[in-house]
Amino acid sequence: VADSAQSTGLAWAGNYAAGKNKILNGDFNINQRAFTSTTTNGAFGFDRFFLQASDGTTTWTAQTFTPGAAPVAGYEGTNYSRIVSTGQTLSSAQSRIRQNIEEVRTFAGQTITVSFWAKAATGTPNIVPSFAQVFGSGGSANVFAAGTKQAITTSWVRYSFTVSIPSVSGKTIGTSSYLSLSLYVSAGTDQNAVTDSLGIQSNTFDIWGVQAESGSVATAFQTATGTIQGETSACQRYYFRSGASGGVVTSAYNLHAIGYQESTTVAAIAFKLPITMRIAPTAIEYANVDIYDSSPRSISALTINSSYNNPNIPQLLATGTGMVQYRPCSLINWNNTGGYVALTAEL
Repeated sequence: VADSAQSTGLAWAGNYAAGKNKILNGDFNINQRAFTSTTTNGAFGFDRFFLQASDGTTTWTAQTFTPGAAPVAGYEGTNYSRIVSTGQTLSSAQSRIRQNIEEVRTFAGQTITVSFWAKAATGTPNIVPSFAQVFGSGGSANVFAAGTKQAITTSWVRYSFTVSIPSVSGKTIGTSSYLSLSLYVSAGTDQNAVTDSLGIQSNTFDIWGVQAESGSVATAFQTATGTIQGETSACQRYYFRSGASGGVVTSAYNLHAIGYQESTTVAAIAFKLPITMRIAPTAIEYANVDIYDSSPRSISALTINSSYNNPNIPQLLATGTGMVQYRPCSLINWNNTGGYVALTAEL
C-alpha cells in the first residue's frame, strides 16, 4: 500500500502478527454476557466494549451477519455492533461505544492507526475515534487525543484514522491506568475538543472489525490474539461467566463450584477461575443458582468474600437457610438452564 513514511513510498499491509491489535474482541465474536441490546449508560455488551450515552436515546444492539455478507473477503465475521442515536439536543449529548485498554503506557508517544468497517442507514453521517489516557488512582489528570471525523456511506467500507498518542513523560501513573478508545457517532458541543466537532447526529451506525495498531498504515484486520481460544481467555481476564454464556445453554444442573457449609445459613464456595483475572474480582453477577448437598438449599444472596478474594480462586459466600454445618456442597443450577455466576475485574 502507499505509505509516505517509507523510503520506497510503499509498505506491506499483510501483517498478521499476533498482538499488533490492542483492541480485544474487535470482531465482536466473544459475547459471554449473551448481549442483545442496551440503552443503559455504562452497560457492557460484547466482551470488553461498553456504551457511553447521554441525552435522547442511544440503543446499542448485537447484529448477526448473513453468511457470506461480512465485509471482508477471507474473514467471515459473525457479529457486528449497531448503534442508533436519536432525540439528542443538549451540549452534553454523546453516543459512543468504548473499550479501555489496560496500561496507559500503551502506544504512548506513538503515531497509531485506528481502523474499522462501518456503514450508516441513511445519508453520510460522520464518525470519529477518540482516545483518553487515564492515569489511574493517584495518577495525573486525563489527556485526550482524537482522530479526524470521517463521513461514512450506506455500504460497508473500511475507514482508517491516524492518531498521535501523547507521551507519558513527566506524568504520574497510578493504579489501574488505561488507554481508552471511544468510537463516537454523536456528540454535543461539550465534546468538540475530543471529537473534532463531530456534532449531534440521528442515524443508525453499524461497526465491525475494530483495530488499533502502531504505525501510520492500516494493515490486515486481526483480533488481538489471533485465535478464538486466545481471545476468549484474554477477555476472561476482565470478565468470566460460568454457565449460560454467550447464548449457549448449559445443563439444567450445571456445576459452577464446590465448597462447604460453614453454618446453617452460610456456605463458603471456592470459585476456580480458568484464567488469572486482572485483579481480584470487584463484583459478582448471578441468577438461578442454589446450594446442593443431598438436596437443594435455596440461597438469598451470593457475594464475594473480601477476606479471601484473589484473581485465581476467589471465595464466594452463599447465604440462605436449611444448610447443614460442615457438610460439603456444590453451587449449581437447580433445574434451570439459565443459571450462571459471573465475576468482573473490568477497568
